[in-house]
Amino acid sequence: MTTFPADFVWGTATASYQIEGAVAEDGRRPSTWDTFARTPGKVWNGDTGDVACDHYHRFAEDVAIMADLGVDAYRFSVAWPRVVPEGTGAVNQAGLDFYRRVAETCLEHGVQPYVTLYHWDLPQPLEDAGGWLSRSTAEAFAEYARITHEALGDVIGSWITLNEPWCSALLGYAAGVHAPGQQLGTRSLEAAHHLLLGHGLAVQAMRADGGEAPLGITLNLHAVRAASDSEADLEAARRYDGLGNRLFLDPLLRGAYPEDVLADTGTTEWFAERSDDLATIAEPIDFIGINYYSAHTVAAPEDGRFSDPSLPTPTPGSERVVTVDTGAEKTQMGWEIHPDGLVDVLAQVHALAPGLPLYVTENGSAWPDEVGPDGRVEDEDRRRYLEAHLEACREAVARGLPLKGYFCWSLLDNFEWAFGYDRRFGIVRVDYETQQRTVKRSGEFYRDFVARERG
Repeated sequence: MTTFPADFVWGTATASYQIEGAVAEDGRRPSTWDTFARTPGKVWNGDTGDVACDHYHRFAEDVAIMADLGVDAYRFSVAWPRVVPEGTGAVNQAGLDFYRRVAETCLEHGVQPYVTLYHWDLPQPLEDAGGWLSRSTAEAFAEYARITHEALGDVIGSWITLNEPWCSALLGYAAGVHAPGQQLGTRSLEAAHHLLLGHGLAVQAMRADGGEAPLGITLNLHAVRAASDSEADLEAARRYDGLGNRLFLDPLLRGAYPEDVLADTGTTEWFAERSDDLATIAEPIDFIGINYYSAHTVAAPEDGRFSDPSLPTPTPGSERVVTVDTGAEKTQMGWEIHPDGLVDVLAQVHALAPGLPLYVTENGSAWPDEVGPDGRVEDEDRRRYLEAHLEACREAVARGLPLKGYFCWSLLDNFEWAFGYDRRFGIVRVDYETQQRTVKRSGEFYRDFVARERG
């Protein structure tokens, strides 16, 4: 059996708005997710991230749990409105001090801090001024990145600019199911461009600031399979892969947008006018993070309708694609379980950028957990999901793919965006009434798996 390299990174991951709480403490100002969650009908049960897992006050306990699990690394995100509350202008030192405390506590426990600079919580004043539809937001992001890198560069092991710009652009500005909740059709691709531009500008700013910590980005990639070899189904797969994967991979790694996607969406002229940005977007990076949850089998619609949970109404082009139920087991999110798809997306990125280090920066599953009479959570479904995907990582290593680490999503049950607290992804249970933490069976499995791999 192939073993993982000795320096393979084993980690867990979280995101600021999903776990921190303390949304109005120590100078933090509202983000788009604060606003979105307070908008009636946008989030399940009217839930908000006001308290969440109270990680802001309980981070030391959570880091100690990670140390007990034996992980090497903690991927957490910095909340932009906690560091630069208005998005631009005055810096909030209390916010920087908080993240320094988190990072230093990690280091004290032998856990390397990996920071994501943007996990969707845009300062509300920037959204009011145009959000990611505005080029100025990309410029503001670069300045925020420089500020954070300058303040924390001595305690952060690796930097990730953006988490899942596909979600920020298409779920936020096309489907409207994520903050800021707009439904602008193909204009959402303007947001995608400015997010990628912000990434490139941030990489330049952090490199200019000095330091040797690796810089990268995290994408959520879709393993795409055509339902048949028919021309129509292959066309559906091309469209899905184009909007879900290549729209982001190609400019980052090839320095060019996919022409077929721009033609499909009628945006060729708009992007041509901004072609000078491509060199910045393709600024060399040290690694790429991949968030993987499921594979998607797609087909052309037979009746003109669409039913694609990953490209919700009215995401550009979704009317030409339907997802096909393959009969595979599904998680509580309705996502089919296809561990082999993880190898597929790793191979897809490797083919575009041979030798570029790859990390699985998120992988996990939601299930309707139950607490037993003894207080334990025997989440066998999550344990099996985790085991299958860790074996897929082993297969990737055996195939020679440059996979350097794996971050389980998520350390904690948390605020699951539009699903509020109705979905639990954690390997550690959080009782939202008492904030008690309980390591689940899946967490024990992960601990033991990592320990075995280390010999």
